[in-house]
Amino acid sequence: MAQHRNGNAKIATGKASGATNPYAINLENFSKRIKMLYAHWNEHNSDLWGASDALTIATPPTSEDLRYLKSSALNIWLFGYEFPETIMVFMKKQIHFLCSQKKASLLDVVKMSAKEAVGADVVVHVKPKNDDGAGLMDSIFKAVNAQSNTNQHDAPVIGHIAREIPEGKLLETWAERLKNANFELSDITNGFSVLFAVKDNIELTNIKKAAFLTSSVMRSFVVPKLEKIIDEEKKVSHSSLMDDTEKAILEPARIKVKLKAENVDICYPPIFQSGGDFDLKPSASSNDENLYYDSTSVIICAIGSRYNSYCSNVARTFLIDANTSQSKAYEVLLKAQEAAISTLRSGNKTSAPYLAALSVVEKDAPELAANLTKTAGTGIGLEFRESGLSLNAKNDRVLKPGMVFNVSLGFHNLQAETNNAKTHKFSVLLADTVIVGEEVPEVVTVSSSKAVKDVAYSFNEDDEEEDEGPKIKSEAKGGGTTLSKATLRSDNQEMSKEELRRQHQAELARQKNEETARRLAGGGSAATDNRGAGKTIGDLIAYKNVNDLPPLRDLMIQIDQKNEAILLPIYGSMVPFHVATLKSVSSQQDSNRNCYIRIIFNVPGTPFSPHDANSVKFQGSIYLKEVSFRSKDPRHISEAVQLIKTLRRQVASRESERAERATLVTQEKLQVSGAKFKPIRLSDLWIRPPFGGRGRKLTGSLEGHANGFRYSTSRPDERVDVMFRNIKHAFFQPAEKEMITVLHFHLHNHIMVGNKKTKDVQFYVEVMDVVQTLGGGKRSAYDPDEIEEEQRERDRKNKINMDFQNFVNRVHDLWGQPQFKALDLEFDQPLRELGFNGVPHKASAFIVPTSSCLVELIETPFVVITLNEIEIVNLERVGLGQKNFDMTIVFKDFKRDVFRIDSIPSTSLDGIKEWLDTTDLKYYESRLNLNWRPILKTITDDPEKFIEDGGWEFLNMDISDSDSENSESDQGYEPSDVQSESVSDDEDDNSESLVESEDEEEDSEEELEEEKGKTWEELEREASYADREKGDDSDSEEERTRRKMKAFGKARAPDNRNRVGSLPKSRGGSLPKRAKLR
Repeated sequence: MAQHRNGNAKIATGKASGATNPYAINLENFSKRIKMLYAHWNEHNSDLWGASDALTIATPPTSEDLRYLKSSALNIWLFGYEFPETIMVFMKKQIHFLCSQKKASLLDVVKMSAKEAVGADVVVHVKPKNDDGAGLMDSIFKAVNAQSNTNQHDAPVIGHIAREIPEGKLLETWAERLKNANFELSDITNGFSVLFAVKDNIELTNIKKAAFLTSSVMRSFVVPKLEKIIDEEKKVSHSSLMDDTEKAILEPARIKVKLKAENVDICYPPIFQSGGDFDLKPSASSNDENLYYDSTSVIICAIGSRYNSYCSNVARTFLIDANTSQSKAYEVLLKAQEAAISTLRSGNKTSAPYLAALSVVEKDAPELAANLTKTAGTGIGLEFRESGLSLNAKNDRVLKPGMVFNVSLGFHNLQAETNNAKTHKFSVLLADTVIVGEEVPEVVTVSSSKAVKDVAYSFNEDDEEEDEGPKIKSEAKGGGTTLSKATLRSDNQEMSKEELRRQHQAELARQKNEETARRLAGGGSAATDNRGAGKTIGDLIAYKNVNDLPPLRDLMIQIDQKNEAILLPIYGSMVPFHVATLKSVSSQQDSNRNCYIRIIFNVPGTPFSPHDANSVKFQGSIYLKEVSFRSKDPRHISEAVQLIKTLRRQVASRESERAERATLVTQEKLQVSGAKFKPIRLSDLWIRPPFGGRGRKLTGSLEGHANGFRYSTSRPDERVDVMFRNIKHAFFQPAEKEMITVLHFHLHNHIMVGNKKTKDVQFYVEVMDVVQTLGGGKRSAYDPDEIEEEQRERDRKNKINMDFQNFVNRVHDLWGQPQFKALDLEFDQPLRELGFNGVPHKASAFIVPTSSCLVELIETPFVVITLNEIEIVNLERVGLGQKNFDMTIVFKDFKRDVFRIDSIPSTSLDGIKEWLDTTDLKYYESRLNLNWRPILKTITDDPEKFIEDGGWEFLNMDISDSDSENSESDQGYEPSDVQSESVSDDEDDNSESLVESEDEEEDSEEELEEEKGKTWEELEREASYADREKGDDSDSEEERTRRKMKAFGKARAPDNRNRVGSLPKSRGGSLPKRAKLR
């Protein structure tokens, strides 16, 4: 930990010098801030700086303990580094430093800057290694006395930080000699507090980075960690959680935060509290008790991090199965904190936040007012708690833009209506880092949610399981066995989970049928059916008059590229035809070297001919269907065919694009950001669908402007604008197991990308190159080149993912502005742990749910299905020992084709069911694939009958199975499949013998007569055969089945599939033969 403390404070040791010196004081910052110090000192010398003639600051030696000192803060504020065991004396005309040789070499660079900024000469006193510095201190005192004599003071007034106790031999000697000298001492702590209160842009940037790290740790590490512990019922101590969280802060790369670890530190050891033992003071610590998360428990977590020594803080309270009093306390606290934050505006008094919070509590829950913390927080910056900036009811200091506060409010020692000692007493706490603004404060830890829905967890089924627990335990004790709590909990939870899902699905079925009935009654599913709509061709005019015809050459086929026409010689005249009237053109050559060109035209009434508006206009006209020409010049024929095909392709492409554009919804114009607002930019991206053209594809940049995105390459015609109002869904998918990192936009209305009409636009970067080893041999796993290459690929992937994440975060900030709140836009991230493999189109793909959609964003064509547009989901080919099953998604718009995902592994079935149930989607299961077009047509044709017949319950396999079982039980006794087959096989043999020959017919009749009475040997044989078929009582079902298969052959083994109600089939697939004779 000492290493991180020192690294964050950037202690100037002076171990390097010259060009290789890693410590470089920012002279521009030093000049600006030394001016601020002297100006503030001169302006407020009497009220804040104790009318002092000189300011002395003594910085103690380094320590492994976390501490916040005004002297260290001044070092970092002025120089950017902490100078331990250094004494600084600021006078009007001189600045004295007493330090070691190494630190003196670093401070030499500020001499010129100090002279130019405030007109003060810098004097550096180098203390020898084994000297106490007493002689050098006397020379400093002489300089102070000399300056005070010129100012006609009897005894010089020396300002010092009274609360800091001297540490180390140097500082103790300085304090002793200063006390014994003929000086008047005054405390200047308040002067530094006011000086540090308002932060400049550099300081605010450091605080924002620290706040981003703090909120990211809370959001991406602490919350998932707590959820996993509770879900898996682990026993983890508060101190263990503290250590893990501290490591996450000190190693930002672990949570994918792009900040250098050497610039990062903790503000205090992370605080975790639960189990009724709470302390809301910032000095609280995490004890060694285990995290307590049973019903009605409360967990408080507070973490703070520093970036370049600037602090930030966030605290959250998590509620587990909260009761009414706990929920109310949290909701009131949340409202009170938001009221306090809203008052942090320029011009208000520092008391305003606490008074606003107290007002909310007294209005909404007056009984909780006595338990409210006495302050609403403190100022924060280089120190975690800046003195003089406490947000209490008595502080009348005026707020200024650039001040930063840790707004921390809580209720302590509240009583909950429970019998559990660990949950009877509870506290709640909320804290955020807030920057004071001119009009609106900026909450820089806002990304860590504190909404009730995000901090309140419900595990109601646990109560039922705990009620059942004692009963089962007592039964187990009576039976002589002891079951562990974990075993009982696991078994009951699994049973309860399946039962709850079944009950929830039954309720969803009822709701879905009611919703469908209302929608069908109102004609809600009636949508335009565009299936089978053909393309139309507009008025085709090649030439408006005869004068527009090109100069004619010989009577030969000519192609006019400009007017998109071909001129054909017919009966000695050149007749023009627009190229769009051509259906096909081809050429061939006979054995006499004659070449033929055959041209077929589009004629109304022929199959697959596009509908032409001209055919309606000229109904009485005669159309030319086909024309052929012969030529001795094969080169000319080939050239003509090629030109016609090329021209026809160009015209068809243009007309297609024009038709597509005609159906586009007009978009608003992009408001390009001006010079003041720099657009959010992400460079070196590819786009899908790609732009057309045969040239080399180029990467482009995506920029976020005032009302939309613009993607453009270096080519002027390659540009796409995506308006915010046209975005239906936005997705960010970082590369984990894929080769690309993706930003994907699913739109409300189509746009044109090049000449393609699309509702899905994707921007992506390939995170690693596809490399093929030419040698073909295997490389060692310990090959250093291979290891280095893998590391480079990981670094590149992490960098790309972080760039995309930063872009997404900045866009989220933009979308959070009031004018975009109604659009409800945010980047959704696929939940990989819920994903499954399937075939949505032609190739297998990994399909992943998000919070609002089901998506597949890697393979084309993309899949984006909005969950609230889904009517039901039918899981087909489930059971029957199948390795795969299919998913059919039926949409609320019954005119829309269902969407199928085929060949999903059966191992994903339970996960898909759980996901569908948690997203309130009704699903059914069936053993066969259904033909959905006629089913949907039947529903839309007669919706009333569909509702009367039970709605979607015709898909319920459980009901169908119970019906079939009931019908089978009503039929009475029937012989088993094996018995009937054995009889039919025996009698089939007899029937075959009847038709073999006339001679054998008489023999068979005699045998039938003899069968009327059987001998004892035959009866014993049949009895032993029956015993073999039945098997011993101890035999397993598998053994009996094996015996049957051996006795009757594999083709006659009982088939489980026939239980559904289908007829048993023989090996050839036909129905089994029935006995002809009884």
